[in-house]
Amino acid sequence: MLDLLYLAVGKYTVKQGSYEQVCHVILKQQLESHLHLITRERDPYIASAGHFFVQQYIYEQFSRFGSVEIHTFIVGGKTYKNLILNLPSSGALEKSGLPPILIAAHYDAVPGSPGADDNATGVAVLLELARMFATEPAKYPVRLVAFDMEEYGLLGSTDYVRMLKEQQQPLRLMIGLEMLGYYDATPGSQKYPHPLQYFYPSQGNFIALIGNLKTLFDLIRISRSIGKVGVSSQCLPVPNKGLIVKDTRRSDHAPFWDAGYPAIMVTDTANMRNPNYHKPSDKIETLNLDFLTGVCEGLFKGIGRL
Repeated sequence: MLDLLYLAVGKYTVKQGSYEQVCHVILKQQLESHLHLITRERDPYIASAGHFFVQQYIYEQFSRFGSVEIHTFIVGGKTYKNLILNLPSSGALEKSGLPPILIAAHYDAVPGSPGADDNATGVAVLLELARMFATEPAKYPVRLVAFDMEEYGLLGSTDYVRMLKEQQQPLRLMIGLEMLGYYDATPGSQKYPHPLQYFYPSQGNFIALIGNLKTLFDLIRISRSIGKVGVSSQCLPVPNKGLIVKDTRRSDHAPFWDAGYPAIMVTDTANMRNPNYHKPSDKIETLNLDFLTGVCEGLFKGIGRL
């Protein structure tokens, strides 16, 4: 432990802080740096320059830690790309047969929105998890995937899952990162599809973990790890591929559910909390970066303990 530290990191300063506080500050700055580069209009049709810039940024960041695979798929005669980084387990030689934990976030955005929360926050956390697991490997191999064309019907993830099934590739778990940075502790700020409002808090001050029934014990483990870093979380296990509450299917985890894989969506619940959803006002200034940083820390600890 480091006692009585004084550390200036960018515009953030920690005085007399613990080692954990210093790490939090550094991670917060790195996430914010990613956000400033990713948050821009990046619809693949209308803002193709921004879309290409973010795609290249992800590729460059992934390339720091290994060889980047590109999974291509065709939409309307045009080729689109999912970017993939595979990281080994902590005992790669002894555990080479273990199925990977796949962590994913989509990098496209809707027309007219800079998409800070949707989904620059997910991509920023994806990039930092790549760095963290490259430095400190997990028990299982980790596969990080940046999906394209989520906003047009989960097209990138659907094609990728089709390939996984054709090749009969197993997964230990899929974790989809979908909007992670909006926080509102005001009573009544959190909305739900009926009847979930009777079972969950009215304040939007938690991160939600939504998984199919195969993930029940993983939901509990990851939730506990997130709680240990000081972030509140709520778990929702859903039966029947989420069809009973269709709002639980609104991201890239849904094709994995449909294919029978264990999959979890991690989310701040999108428009059920964030009034800037799919609007020009979805900007970095609206986010709670300490909350986002805590989510990243908790996910790293939780995934590492699976």
